[in-house]
Amino acid sequence: MRSVRLEGNGAVRLVEVPNPVPKPGEVLIETAISALCGSELHTYRGAGMKSGNTGHEGAGVVVELGEGVSHLQVGQRVGVSAIAGCGECSYCEKGQYTWCSQRRFYGNMHAARFLAAANACQVLPDDVPWEVGVLISGDGLGVPFHTSTKIDSPTIRTIAIFGTGPIGLGNTLMQAYLGRQVIAVDLSKERLALARKLGAEHALNPKEGDVVERTRALTGGMGVDVAIEAAGRPETVKQCFAAVHPGGTVVFNGEQSTVELSPSEDFIRRDITAVGSWYYHYHEFDSMVALYREGLRVQDLITHHYSLAEADAAFRQFASAKTGKVLLHARDCGFQISDCGL
Repeated sequence: MRSVRLEGNGAVRLVEVPNPVPKPGEVLIETAISALCGSELHTYRGAGMKSGNTGHEGAGVVVELGEGVSHLQVGQRVGVSAIAGCGECSYCEKGQYTWCSQRRFYGNMHAARFLAAANACQVLPDDVPWEVGVLISGDGLGVPFHTSTKIDSPTIRTIAIFGTGPIGLGNTLMQAYLGRQVIAVDLSKERLALARKLGAEHALNPKEGDVVERTRALTGGMGVDVAIEAAGRPETVKQCFAAVHPGGTVVFNGEQSTVELSPSEDFIRRDITAVGSWYYHYHEFDSMVALYREGLRVQDLITHHYSLAEADAAFRQFASAKTGKVLLHARDCGFQISDCGL
C-alpha cells in the first residue's frame, strides 16, 4: 500500500509498504482523510523517520477487526484518537485516555490504510463529513475544545492567543464562538488574516510593535483574562505571563522544552494560574459533535486540500506558516487544491 515517508530536511515521498495487520484490540482502517499537525514539522525539518510517518489525525472506514473487537463493524466510518487508554483503569472508565498511565500512541495515518486501537475509534454520524470528523476526533478541534473546558468561567471575557498555527486558530474559532473577545498574535500576516475570519477582533504582529503593550492597551491597561500559549516558544511564554492581568490565567498548548520562570514574579505576586492542556478526552467527542450541529464552523479551519500523492507539496505549503489546517485525501473526494483566499 502507499504511505508517506518523511525523509528529513524537508523531503517527503510516497513509498510502498506492506498492509498492516490488526492485533487483538485493534482495527484496520482504510484512510479517507488525514490532517497535518504542527508537531510533525520537527520531524519534517529534522532527521525524518526511517519507517512509518508522523500522521496522527485520521479518519476512514473500518475494513478489518482484530481479535476481541465486538463494538465496531466493518464498513463503519470512524474518526480516530491517536491516544488510546488501557481500557481498564479508572481514567479509561471515564474516557480520560490522556491521563492513563498505560496509554498508547498510534500514528502512521498518512497512508492508504492505518492501524488504530478499537477503543480509540469514534463512529462518525452520517451528518458529520470527513473534513469535520477528522478535526473533532483529532488535534484540530480536540485541543481547542479541551482547552475551553479549563477556562469555562463566565467571568472570562478577553483572551489573547499567542501563535496562530492550527491549534491557535482552533482556539480562535472556539473562543470567539463562546463570545469572548479574542486578540490573535503571530508573525504570519496570512495566519493573522485567517484568525480575523475565524472571529479574532484584533490581530497583532510583533514586527509592528510591542504586543504586550498593545494587548494591555486594548484592555484598558489591565491585561487579558487569559493568555493561551500556542506557539511553543520561550519568548511567547514570557509574553503570555506579561499580557494577563493580576489573577489571570496562562494556558499552555504549545509543546516545548524548558523555560525559565520565577515563582515569585510570574506566579505568586500576581496570583497567576497556569494550566496545561494536551489533546482531548475521548468522552468529549460527543460534545464537539453537538457544537458542530449548533453552528460551530469547524470546517473553516481548513485552508488546503491535497491528495496523498501530493504529500510533499502539502508539507511544503504547511511549513510556510501561511495555512490553516491542511488535509491529505487518500480517496478521491472531489476536492481541488484551495487557498481559501489567503
